[in-house]
Amino acid sequence: MNTSFLSFKTPYEVSMDLAKKVKTKRKYMKLTQLRLAEKSGVSMGSLKLFEQTGEISLSSLLKIAMALDSLK
Repeated sequence: MNTSFLSFKTPYEVSMDLAKKVKTKRKYMKLTQLRLAEKSGVSMGSLKLFEQTGEISLSSLLKIAMALDSLK
């Protein structure tokens, strides 16, 4: 019996993984939340909420990824 389908992540888990990766990269780049918000054009509130809950719009996620030089 193939049970590999049981290992899929939920959308919540995927969004929290993304948030964790963004936070890790932000800290690696020595950026505060405020500085990343300014650099990306995403509000501080949206960035803070994203890092805590994984919730963010696609356009804001793309802006943050661009600011962190993560789109290639």
